[in-house]
Amino acid sequence: MVEQQLASRRLGIASHLGLVTNLPAIGCAKSRLIGIYEEPARQKGSIAPLFDNEERIGSVVRTRDGVRPVFVSIGHRIDLPTAEQVVLACALRFRLPEPTRLADQLVGLAKRQGMAAVSA
Repeated sequence: MVEQQLASRRLGIASHLGLVTNLPAIGCAKSRLIGIYEEPARQKGSIAPLFDNEERIGSVVRTRDGVRPVFVSIGHRIDLPTAEQVVLACALRFRLPEPTRLADQLVGLAKRQGMAAVSA
């Protein structure tokens, strides 16, 4: 429910964190929250626009040849072309850029530890 409300306002965690810290922030997700797009080309570095109605709200970025793209948006104090470049530069060996990949791993670990504590 909260996710849907934030999505309708188009204020993601990157925007929220950027506003709170007043630091540049980039949104990068494994799946699309809102918007429509056409699939980018299959080569690394291919980019397609992500639209909500007729407004461009982000980009669909292929970080590796032939893998599913990631969804990039501005968070705070950064423009979209720079956000795209940073995501591509940080996608070293995997589909996700390293900061996002590491955060995803930490969340998974915390979930597993939390579930283990609940079942104990």
